[in-house]
Amino acid sequence: MFKKILVANRGEIACRVFRTAKRMGIATVAVYSDADARAPHVLMADEAVRLGPAPAAESYLKAELILAAAKATGADAIHPGYGFLSERESFAKACAEAGIAFVGPPANAIAAMGDKIESKKLAKAAGVNVVPGYLGEIADTDEAVRIASDIGYPVMMKASAGGGGKGMRLAWSEQDVREGFEATKREGLASFGDDRVFIEKFIEQPRHIEIQLIGDQHGNILYLGERECSIQRRHQKVVEEAPSPFVTPEMRRKMGEQAVALARAVGYYSAGTVELIVSGADKTGEGFYFLEMNTRLQVEHPVTEAITGLDLVEQMIRVAAGEALAFTQDEVTLTGWAIENRVYAEDPYRGFLPSTGRLVRYAPPAAQDTPYGAVGGEGYVRVDDGVAEGGEVSMFYDPMIAKLITWGKTREEAADLQIAALDRFELEGLGNNIDFLSALMQHPRFRSGALTTGFIAEEYPEGFAGAPADAALLRKLAAVATVLDLIQAARAVEISGQLATPTLSSARVVLIGAERFDISVDGHAGGMLVNFTDDAAPLDIATGWQPGQRLAQFRIDGEELLSVGVKRARAGWTLRTRGAAHDVKVYASRVADLARHMIEKIPPDMSRFLLAPMPGLLTRIEVGEGEKVEAGQPLAVVEAMKMENILRAEKAGVVKAINFAAGDSLAVDAAILEFE
Repeated sequence: MFKKILVANRGEIACRVFRTAKRMGIATVAVYSDADARAPHVLMADEAVRLGPAPAAESYLKAELILAAAKATGADAIHPGYGFLSERESFAKACAEAGIAFVGPPANAIAAMGDKIESKKLAKAAGVNVVPGYLGEIADTDEAVRIASDIGYPVMMKASAGGGGKGMRLAWSEQDVREGFEATKREGLASFGDDRVFIEKFIEQPRHIEIQLIGDQHGNILYLGERECSIQRRHQKVVEEAPSPFVTPEMRRKMGEQAVALARAVGYYSAGTVELIVSGADKTGEGFYFLEMNTRLQVEHPVTEAITGLDLVEQMIRVAAGEALAFTQDEVTLTGWAIENRVYAEDPYRGFLPSTGRLVRYAPPAAQDTPYGAVGGEGYVRVDDGVAEGGEVSMFYDPMIAKLITWGKTREEAADLQIAALDRFELEGLGNNIDFLSALMQHPRFRSGALTTGFIAEEYPEGFAGAPADAALLRKLAAVATVLDLIQAARAVEISGQLATPTLSSARVVLIGAERFDISVDGHAGGMLVNFTDDAAPLDIATGWQPGQRLAQFRIDGEELLSVGVKRARAGWTLRTRGAAHDVKVYASRVADLARHMIEKIPPDMSRFLLAPMPGLLTRIEVGEGEKVEAGQPLAVVEAMKMENILRAEKAGVVKAINFAAGDSLAVDAAILEFE
């Protein structure tokens, strides 16, 4: 077995590998850029080596620096993590030449599967179902239009070396191809150093399902069930679960056997994933097609670990050390259900725009001390992260902050555990998608398992405005706000030196949007009994909250436990729970009727400006001063988190002034253009 492993990656995956390595008694080495000098993965490792400046191209992507760090520290193995380097054939070869084990697949398999075009040809030859499309090299936009027309719209344009949702464009018409083909080429070149693009038929009502593989160097290759990854935004996975609510045992066997056949055809070993697009309309179990093979560990691997009882990082290390798999295909069992939500630094209330900045508050829900791969019990919560309070989410790397994984005996239990855990997740300082994830877990369509890759676009066509609250939840929030207000008032009474001793009244009027609740409270030894004057049943509320605490837990009627984010606001509270923040105004009865006369401050009109929706780099200005523009016309392109974002005109107008030039860095809400 290895004595020392270097992880050629950063963030949560580096921390993830270190945990398993330490449990196995293997020393660890971290590498870092200047932006990550004090990151958790650096502090967790036994040793750490600086690579270079913050941009990945000048640090984490430099294979020669990684190898030099391994040699300097005496590491006898390198784990590539999620693949900064895992898809680079030359790096795997360089490790072999240096006498350092590569904890991943062989170089020839990386090369064969790293090219989407060639991998589809190999898959077809191995008897794997493939999506109809054009796999040859496409010279220019005109040829792309001809090919797309021959295949039939809609089509998907993909960068040949792409991955992680980057370098992909969906085209419903010739105009979409003409607008998106060159952008796809640029993203492929910028992210992967390869501007080749291929085009394939887009499967409508598609589900994204993938098969986890593990193989050793002795010819054993097994499939470990499937993961459903259909809930995506801009082709980036948001929610993953295992198993899939759509896949039958027979379908699982067919997909698994095809995935194994493909891996065997290229001499594959280590962990790998065969990604499939599945027709949700095809109930025969035959409508699945090969997309690509990821020759590395996947971000969503924890859900497979949760239902199989296997530590995939440990298996990768043992395989790299030459050990044979200690189990057979018949011994692979799937127990219970697991769901993973990716907590991203993005603002769902502003069109999911990337968010960067400092984590002013970071307190994830307490996770059970459960070993990776543990199965059984009453359900558990696992958090995989690589950030800490006070740290910074920068523009240089992926926006993922953490992964929240839950396991339950059933899919419903796993989803309920997600909702409760997300309520306990404290994150402040930058935009995040916690509310959105909670809304997904509660959505009736998600609960029914009727998923497609278009789920988010179909269910939130006008954007996200928070999860809707039903009448029962609003009543609970009114009761909670009243209890908070009384506790706060009782604390204020204790302040010494007051001119007179205030008289406390338990009567309150609570306003949540258009809803009004008239409330009185009776105290008792175990909490407070909240009474509603509309003759609704009272709620018995118990809490240990103290003024100043950001998170409160309330026991309601002795059974339900409701976790609520608490923030003092003007005339009341902002309460965050169940996927939304609610502005709750709490008044003494005599004040409530006067509140409607208060004048609300109206924000200034900024509609004549094109504002930068996120921090980023302005790469292009598409218009000039004095130019007339029409609604929908491209105005500027901003690059953030390695993605190009085209900013378009919301309405017709004339450009009055251009305040920035290509190459300028933009802060959020910077006025790029001004209209007359």
